[in-house]
Amino acid sequence: MDTPILSRREAIKRAAIAGLAAPFLGALEGMGAGEPAAAPAPSGPLTLGLAGYSLRKYSTDDAIRLLQELKITSVAVFKVHVPIQISTPEVCRDMAKKFRDAGISIAATGVVYLSKNEGDMRRAFDCGKAAGLTTMTASYAKPPDHEALALTERFAREYDMRIAFHNHGPEDAIFPSPYDVWNAVAPYDERLGLCIDIGHSYRAGVDPTEAILKCKSRLYDVHVKDTLADRGAKKDIPVDMGFGKLDLPSVVAALLKIGYSHQVGLEYEVEVADALPGIAQSFGYLRGLAAALGSKGTAA
Repeated sequence: MDTPILSRREAIKRAAIAGLAAPFLGALEGMGAGEPAAAPAPSGPLTLGLAGYSLRKYSTDDAIRLLQELKITSVAVFKVHVPIQISTPEVCRDMAKKFRDAGISIAATGVVYLSKNEGDMRRAFDCGKAAGLTTMTASYAKPPDHEALALTERFAREYDMRIAFHNHGPEDAIFPSPYDVWNAVAPYDERLGLCIDIGHSYRAGVDPTEAILKCKSRLYDVHVKDTLADRGAKKDIPVDMGFGKLDLPSVVAALLKIGYSHQVGLEYEVEVADALPGIAQSFGYLRGLAAALGSKGTAA
């Protein structure tokens, strides 16, 4: 892919010039980083959001406040915030409403672990429907056979809901790489697709840019991050965006090239108990990268 590489500093600089770094500057106010900008950040050519797993140490109300402070308006909710499968549809409806009332759209959820028990699967879909989901990011509790996948397909059709199966790297017995998902879902309804986690893909020996381009027709969720781990490593070493080994400009350029319309979710895993500064920095970098590459067109 013939894409010029932007440094992390240059990406954030371009974000600030374009008025995209307001949440980044505002979140760092009080730490000597300068005055916050007044204007909120536009969404740009991609729908940028947050994987709710990044806020797993925060209550629902605190997670919403953090998202509002950073002007992040799209999220894939985690089970501690909207308890898909582990609670009732009524609770999931009420908790999801909190996000929407705060001006935050719910792009997906996850990761929801499905089984081929029909009652358990229906509960997950009932909760997801009550929460207003159109996409459920998922995996399985055990390696799926045809029966499990066929049951998932039946429910996906019945509830008209996309299922984005998440790859978790070489240590995962279910879906190590995006291509494991791709091969598994190929015989089934197109509602069964992928959530490509670019960090886990890299550790599984897959170029995430190539996977995005190959799997674009069933790509319903993307988790973006950076890592210092090597290919084949079974333990991740998360790092702020732009400081790791991933070719993030090529990933963003690929998403722009395919006209990706679902959420691109930052998954922040560095300082999870005090996540605001790190999310602000990494999200500012991601915004700047998308703005800079988007302004040049989508050629890749």
